[in-house]
Amino acid sequence: MPENAAAPSRPRMRADARRNHDRIVAAAGILVAEQGAEASLEEIARQAGVGSATLHRHFPTRQALLEAVFQERVDALCAKAADLLTAPDPGEALFAWLRAVAAHAAANRGLGASLMPGADPSLGSACHAMVVNAGENLLARARAADAVRPEIPIDRLLKLVGAISQATEQDPDAPAEADRLLAIAIDGIRRP
Repeated sequence: MPENAAAPSRPRMRADARRNHDRIVAAAGILVAEQGAEASLEEIARQAGVGSATLHRHFPTRQALLEAVFQERVDALCAKAADLLTAPDPGEALFAWLRAVAAHAAANRGLGASLMPGADPSLGSACHAMVVNAGENLLARARAADAVRPEIPIDRLLKLVGAISQATEQDPDAPAEADRLLAIAIDGIRRP
């Protein structure tokens, strides 16, 4: 990849700064999964082996840290959507992706809320846009195949998935419970 293809907003980091950044994101990922999106920033810094000032130098806001934590997870969901664009059944491809979004959000406490429209607009805005675009591509394909009701927009589907994920994230087997509830909702999304 050419050097100029890197994200223009992120300056190059020294090796030690990159290590600190990566340790902070890894620690935050673990603590957010355990405690939710409101995990203590001080505890995240301690787990990463850095001071609070180092954490805040890399991530000036909680939202910036959460975006970094969720970015990799969202990238995986978007890659799955891209893979499903070539699936033989466009309706089932959309439903498989919605199930993946729900399971992922339910298993990663706080992700569902960050992806729902109406949440803090700065929290996960880039991640939300990526998910919306990925889902819109699958939804358009399912609509063209007459596999889904035409009046349902992607933002409503994502709200539905987000609500299911939030409702189940405390369950012992959150992804499975989210899938069971989403299966009920999918029956209402299918074209009659």
